[in-house]
Amino acid sequence: MKAMMVVGTTSHAGKSFITTAICRILARQGWHVTPFKGQNMALNAYVTTSGGEIGHAQAVQAWAAGINPRVEMNPILLKPQGNMTSQVILGGKAVGVTTAVDYYEKYFEKGWNVITQSLKSLATEYDFVVCEGAGSPAEINLKHRDLTNMRVAKYLNAPTILVVDIDRGGAFAHVVGTLQLLEESERALIKGIIINKFRGQRSLLDSGVEWLENYTGIPVLGVIPWRDISFSAEDSLDLLERPRRGENEINITVLRLPHIANFTDFEPLDAEKTVSLTYLDLKDNLGYPDAVIIPGSKTTISDLIALHGTSMSKKLQDYVAAGGVILGICGGFQMLGKMVLDPEQLEGNNLSYPGLNLLPVETVISAEKIIRQRQTCSVYPHAGFPITGYEIHQGITHIVENTTQPNRTNIHGLFEDSSLGIVNDNQSVWGCYLHGIFDNGAWRRTWLNYLRNRRGLSSLPTGITNYREQREVILDKLADIVDEFVDLSPLLNK
Repeated sequence: MKAMMVVGTTSHAGKSFITTAICRILARQGWHVTPFKGQNMALNAYVTTSGGEIGHAQAVQAWAAGINPRVEMNPILLKPQGNMTSQVILGGKAVGVTTAVDYYEKYFEKGWNVITQSLKSLATEYDFVVCEGAGSPAEINLKHRDLTNMRVAKYLNAPTILVVDIDRGGAFAHVVGTLQLLEESERALIKGIIINKFRGQRSLLDSGVEWLENYTGIPVLGVIPWRDISFSAEDSLDLLERPRRGENEINITVLRLPHIANFTDFEPLDAEKTVSLTYLDLKDNLGYPDAVIIPGSKTTISDLIALHGTSMSKKLQDYVAAGGVILGICGGFQMLGKMVLDPEQLEGNNLSYPGLNLLPVETVISAEKIIRQRQTCSVYPHAGFPITGYEIHQGITHIVENTTQPNRTNIHGLFEDSSLGIVNDNQSVWGCYLHGIFDNGAWRRTWLNYLRNRRGLSSLPTGITNYREQREVILDKLADIVDEFVDLSPLLNK
């Protein structure tokens, strides 16, 4: 199995973007290619067909390669959950919780073993692997425990690309400093440099490129200009860098919870030209958007406490009372209920926590993690649409009977399997466990049409493709950009 590695001088240099594009480029050339990231730290996750949990970015890279995501593509996933701890996912399954200090002792050898076994498994089915690093490969205080960067490159003897984000400033120092801090055997694997996110006149950079090549002895494979193309983000820091659109026909606010997870759910909404999507800090003014979304959370109770502590909970209750629409997904769904119960004290020191009291449900947090893909059909806002998505949650939500009206619950199932989601009588409060719900084009447009009709706007056509097809267009655009501005031949000929 031929191999290529992509590392960056910093976080957010563009490693995921470059890796994704290379997977599509190689697939176009006829290679049977697979992505790989030995260890990922992210709260955006995807569930494979085998029921394993991996980073969402690796799922996107698999789709770019034209293959189905599988756990071997991201054998270690760390999901931060507060108090300087992370949930550890090995081979797609949660195996424990650890601090950074304890991780090396408890999981380093296990982690390296699952990484090498995953690579051996992939080698039996694919003829090219494109590996992505994490952060920087030159963090000298962490190199001895780094499972993701040059340890993998050396294991595979993989020619490696070093990506630098020139928009941040200091690009030349970042490249030279990174190379200087690598061991000689690691530096020898760096076969090319990519300068990413360049703004301005290209000719003004020529002298810098020439100097960099002469000084390092490593070719600059290309300079990629800044492009405003929406691409899957790995963590919530990326949300801070996204430009805000002005008001549109429909304005939707997503609460930026302290432990926001799976905000990739909202990429299909962001791609809708008539929708403005805004991520709102809990301390900011809510205003009166057409809808508010409470997203998934790695720690439901902690983020629920944050909602109450910032008075956002009162703002949400007032917003609904004034006629607003709220949708909660996964942890956000759990927060909408009357109470979140934690009998095993898995997320806090108390046995129960008050919810937002906007849906007549309670959630019991449990140690068992539900991870599975789902297929069902819609009931609301229109019946009969086929729906696909996936669940990732710890906790079971059940309806609490209304004691004043014992013969009715005042809610309805969103889907044929009502355990996946509910909506109240006047359709002002929606809750569901289904990640990827907006990927379903007909359902997404029907929900948006519900919001549009409330404002007296005409309905959008619902006979559209799912976001999966739209994402293919985006992946082709990414590959086209890299193919135009980067020469990969020095690595492919190694």
